[in-house]
Amino acid sequence: MNNATIFTADRTTHLKIVVISLVASIAILVAGMSARDSSTDSTARVQTAGPVMKAGKPIVISHGDATAIR
Repeated sequence: MNNATIFTADRTTHLKIVVISLVASIAILVAGMSARDSSTDSTARVQTAGPVMKAGKPIVISHGDATAIR
């Protein structure tokens, strides 16, 4: 049995690789789910006050006062 490369590995070695990767992905999933914010209010709320600002007419800038450094 030459299990040095993935191409020459036997069936049990491939099975071990699949099982270990499945267990690792489940562990990462559980860690991510337990690390999330578990507050009861999970929706973001934005509170605004004051008048509504409306957009003005679009303008075109043809030149600027800044000098270009090249």
